[in-house]
Amino acid sequence: MNTVITIAREYGSGGRTIGEMLANDLNIHYYDKELMKLASDESGINEALFAKADEKVKATSLFRIAKSAYSGELIPPESDDFVSNDNLFNYQAKIIRQLAEEESCVIIGRCSDYILKDFDNVLSVFIHAPLDFCLEQAAKKHSMSPKELEKFVERTNKRRAEYYKYYTGRSWTDAKNYDLCLDSSKLGFERSVEEIKAYMNVRFR
Repeated sequence: MNTVITIAREYGSGGRTIGEMLANDLNIHYYDKELMKLASDESGINEALFAKADEKVKATSLFRIAKSAYSGELIPPESDDFVSNDNLFNYQAKIIRQLAEEESCVIIGRCSDYILKDFDNVLSVFIHAPLDFCLEQAAKKHSMSPKELEKFVERTNKRRAEYYKYYTGRSWTDAKNYDLCLDSSKLGFERSVEEIKAYMNVRFR
């Protein structure tokens, strides 16, 4: 049976690094931004449009967050809404579901835990950490003042939370949405990978 691990992560928590380490350990494919290229190839829509809409929701769209906007229904090319953010999301969701059916892999972000919630072969993980730890990690990648960095991290997390809420109707940080929630600041990245593997052994044995 294919095994898929979805990883949602707070910015700076190291979720992407943990996902890459896990995929390497398990010798399976790791999908992050590559999903946009696959969705672009599938739809014929320019990859740049997927990148522009990546984990973002237009402010005007937030007014209709009453319930999940994700239906899985693809909009036909002749429609004016063919390149709308919702359709871009639905094409990525189609790719995510295809991958879960075809191979074992690690998938980062993009509401993949929700898209695959009906799959028995999926383990959903949320990686989080205190703000101080996230800022320390983010500072390794960005040359900003401490105040600018804090705003950047908070803004990125806010955007991810809004994106998740818009497409799932759920709260991004709610532990009930995931099989496993890990504080990477307490465990470290390697131990986080080991914890996920241990959970997999219990779940899928």
